[in-house]
Amino acid sequence: MATFLDAESADFEENFTLLMRRSRQNFHDVDDTVAKIIAAVETRGDAALIDLTRQFDEFEITAETIRVSESEIEEAAATVSDSTRNSLATAAQRIKDYHQKQVPEDQKWYDDSGAMLGWRWTPLASAGLYVPGGSAAYPSSVLMNSIPAKVAGVERLVMVVPTPKGVINPTVMAAAKIVGIDEVYRVGGAQAIAALAFGTDIIRPIDKIVGPGNAFVAAAKRQVFGRVGIDLIAGPSEILVIADHENNPEWIALDLLSQAEHDESAQAILITDSKEFGQAVSRAIDRNLPTLSRGKMARTSWEDFGAIIFVQNLEAATELSNRIAPEHLQLCVANPEELAARCRNAGAIFLDRWTPEAIGDYIAGSNHVLPTAGSARFSSGLSVLDFLKRTSVVRVSQESIQALGPIAMRLANAEGLEAHELSVGARVQELRRRN
Repeated sequence: MATFLDAESADFEENFTLLMRRSRQNFHDVDDTVAKIIAAVETRGDAALIDLTRQFDEFEITAETIRVSESEIEEAAATVSDSTRNSLATAAQRIKDYHQKQVPEDQKWYDDSGAMLGWRWTPLASAGLYVPGGSAAYPSSVLMNSIPAKVAGVERLVMVVPTPKGVINPTVMAAAKIVGIDEVYRVGGAQAIAALAFGTDIIRPIDKIVGPGNAFVAAAKRQVFGRVGIDLIAGPSEILVIADHENNPEWIALDLLSQAEHDESAQAILITDSKEFGQAVSRAIDRNLPTLSRGKMARTSWEDFGAIIFVQNLEAATELSNRIAPEHLQLCVANPEELAARCRNAGAIFLDRWTPEAIGDYIAGSNHVLPTAGSARFSSGLSVLDFLKRTSVVRVSQESIQALGPIAMRLANAEGLEAHELSVGARVQELRRRN
């Protein structure tokens, strides 16, 4: 049974803290294993990939078959139904339209001293996309991770995807074809992350790694960060629903289960101002769990990490929401915009009773790669900006070096950096000599 909490009870703070501190991911359990895998790929390259794929995916690859050929991509994608392919294409276009609005502009201006200041945006040269291929395959992740990179102007986009027992997921290949990814490798796990970061004879290294994965993939991304960039350390999925009694409890139950079915460590929380409604949602969850194909996983998630929290009013709900900083926040209330204005910390906010989070996973257009485990307090979801670098641009004229130079010299002197002071001073003195 999920946890029931009452914000007005004397022990609420203690129990709420315990709920939030329940460990849903533990990198320490896999860190040593991941470090050995990364070291093996760094030193042995493709030979290590072949051995590790045999070990973990029960599939024999060779140097010639590590890369998925264009004909294999075509053949797999061709088996996807027209309706699925059209749905992927529609989603891809909506995601592209959304992200094109994120593209920033270069800036340049002159200040009062005559100095030119500004910045320019430059796309990364390459990016690697990790796509899960184990218990579930996610073609939507192909779209969400690759389209912002394409919009940003990344020239080389590489996809790695495990193919357990040699089985290629056709829908994943169809998504790759729609986006225009033609460099695909049939490797997964921490070894794929290591290959993207350090490179092998077959897989050239990239500049940034994006995409979700299991605990081993997440730990590997954390360990190679610095060598390459990463999007974020994605933990188990989570949803917080704030709902009043005017909602259909069946709908809210399904919204909560839509995240619980992702992973046994996923977390689904309901905050409501009606105890009667909260109990109705709980009963609806119990009715629906046995009907789900991933019901066993969803049940474990709900019973271990799920919660229903009762509050006196919806304003109190937003205070708790900001403390939780959820990946997904649904506001199923009469005036969602008013409540949303109070919500500072959330990866994505879904307004109104007619906006289930699952719409954001597939077709809304916004990105579903979002901060988890409270990191929405200080980070954002994946965007075009993740595939761009901002470079400052400065040009100082003779007039402005005379105005700004002496100030810089005094500050350099105060910090004891003599060469800094002399570097500026040489130019100031030359202008004084000329005049």
